[in-house]
Amino acid sequence: MKIFVFCLNLFFLFCASSLSAQQDIVRSLQQNVPGEGKVTIHQDPKIKALLGSRATPSSQGGSGQIRTNGYRVQVYAGGNSRAAKEEAESVASQVKAYFPDLAVYKSFVPPRWICRVGDFRSIEEADAMMRRLKRTGVFKEVSIVRDQVTITY
Repeated sequence: MKIFVFCLNLFFLFCASSLSAQQDIVRSLQQNVPGEGKVTIHQDPKIKALLGSRATPSSQGGSGQIRTNGYRVQVYAGGNSRAAKEEAESVASQVKAYFPDLAVYKSFVPPRWICRVGDFRSIEEADAMMRRLKRTGVFKEVSIVRDQVTITY
């Protein structure tokens, strides 16, 4: 029984972001409805406080950002020369020309210059963008990589 309650609590935590409109989901689950079973939930009050809560937006720009694990599409990986840096900048500007709304990240990760694009929560989103990049015919050697991404809400 304790495992069931623990799993139920984990389920609520993972679904909290999608349940933000229903701030009192726990109360609605515990309502007695004729012909249906009865649900009793025993949990820490802090979990109930988290359900339906949302991080407050930052004062800059009116929207907030969080850093989390996610995926990006790598469009360039070169060496550590000046030419590789210029090529990474060139690829970054080409991506911006084709996809102006897409975030582009050019950086030096020893021992190479890399250019990655996007902030994707799921590998499916990253795969869709990878396919769009390949369809342009300009970006041939693209791959999906795990990275710390910035999600704006």
